[in-house]
Amino acid sequence: MTQNFTPNPEFVIYTGPMFGGKTSRMLSALDRAKYQSKRILAFKPKMDHRYDSEEIVTHSGYRWKAHCVASGEEILSLSNGADIVAVDEAFMIDDVADALLELFRAGKNIYVSSIQLSARGEPFDEIQKMFPWATRIEVCPAVCPVSGKDAYYTVAKIEGLSEIDIGGTEKYEPRCHEHAGFLAA
Repeated sequence: MTQNFTPNPEFVIYTGPMFGGKTSRMLSALDRAKYQSKRILAFKPKMDHRYDSEEIVTHSGYRWKAHCVASGEEILSLSNGADIVAVDEAFMIDDVADALLELFRAGKNIYVSSIQLSARGEPFDEIQKMFPWATRIEVCPAVCPVSGKDAYYTVAKIEGLSEIDIGGTEKYEPRCHEHAGFLAA
């Protein structure tokens, strides 16, 4: 896996709550790389059909063609020849951290967009495994609809959702520290 080796690769993670612009920032970085003639392969979770089953789509409608995958192994099998491997909603893909770390060690540039905490305030293991290897982490806050302050957390608007329950504004909203609920002592 030494083809297209970058001598000083990047591992960039865009993280924060839902509606913080993580995917928009990642796609903007990919757009820039496209003009640098980089070979980019993008991936999204097979289970995420919110806007499109074959494209990464931001809440504002910006789109990028992507492979739909269920595991890190699928990412590894498709990434040969890529300069940049980008993954949206990485927390939904089994063994994604190990796959991306293998690609990073092989010299690939890695871009990840993902929430890092569940709506219950629990860290996602796959994202935690990536953090120590990141060359840059951009925390992308949203706006808390209660206070208008920066929101760093996602809360469920509906009781009884599973740990990974795909949805948008009908199920989730960003919240500031004061209004996250699960932060209360």
